[in-house]
Amino acid sequence: MTEKRLTTAVIGSYPQPPWLVDHEVLKQKIVPRTRAKDIWRIPEPLLREAQKDATLLAIRDQEKAGIDVITDGEIRRESYSNHFATALEGLDLDSPAIVTVQNFEMALPRVVGKLGRPKPVAVEDLKFLKEHTNKLTKMTLPGPFTLSKQAVDEFYGDPEELAMAYADLVNQEARDLERAGADVIQLDEPWLRQDPEGASKYAIRAIDAALRDIKTETAIHLCFGYGFVVGKEKPNSYAFLEELSDCCVNQISVEAAQAEIDLGVLRGLSEKRILLGVLDLSTNQIEKIETVRERIEKGLVYVPSGHLIPSPDCGMKYLARASAFAKLQVLTEATRQINEKLDLT
Repeated sequence: MTEKRLTTAVIGSYPQPPWLVDHEVLKQKIVPRTRAKDIWRIPEPLLREAQKDATLLAIRDQEKAGIDVITDGEIRRESYSNHFATALEGLDLDSPAIVTVQNFEMALPRVVGKLGRPKPVAVEDLKFLKEHTNKLTKMTLPGPFTLSKQAVDEFYGDPEELAMAYADLVNQEARDLERAGADVIQLDEPWLRQDPEGASKYAIRAIDAALRDIKTETAIHLCFGYGFVVGKEKPNSYAFLEELSDCCVNQISVEAAQAEIDLGVLRGLSEKRILLGVLDLSTNQIEKIETVRERIEKGLVYVPSGHLIPSPDCGMKYLARASAFAKLQVLTEATRQINEKLDLT
């Protein structure tokens, strides 16, 4: 592998089998912030074993599709954030605050004491992933800015102080993941776009604190919203993107397939590797190889091949598994063809 060769990666999630998760219940909750145990079809005594079996399916699909950097599919998670967020101390999860977000009532954890992380949250999941693949591995964590926006503060009394408290716990988790052998550690930070004004005040400091002294490859994922949920309402520009050129992360994910954003914005991120979303996840329809290849080539106008990582947009968990697998196959074949064309194989 040369440094200029394009490599592929997934963002995080992969479809959870319908025998494991009730997808109709999950869709009603959209992205649960507290626990959502009612999405699981398997009784509690057997759930962990069932999650392992489903995780193996996700691993094998990514391997067979030819993805270079894989995850565990986030199969054990009810949402991208609550797996970590609800494992912390200092929260009241039994009496959550009910808030209205975009005309949707949502239960949020209440921060009622000093936040703490009693033990690692995702290390065992990473170990399981590494035991069952020889591929490079990525683990994802909710970012500190987003975590602070998904809770109601009744203790710290200052938004930045709350974000920095979360940053310290994310940093503890990232250090444990690094020691356990993660090849990439990714922070999911969708709230950077949803609250760019707040983000401009302290989000970069919180992100840098969350990744303090981490030597392994790091990434940050911005999100326009799950394609299957947002549909045609997905915006076509980021309100907070070029500001990330100042943070310490190595990779930045940019959704570009469904949203069709102007890729000229990537000029301002010349020092970063770009996870470029080239698969539209608002539909189960499989793109043509030519379509995905053209999307990648548009990215290459602004990003050198060694810095471009073709990937899906966000929200693969909401696809049918067969569609997700076929889309990944198209992604890897389109990438292979470009590598061959550029003599990077």
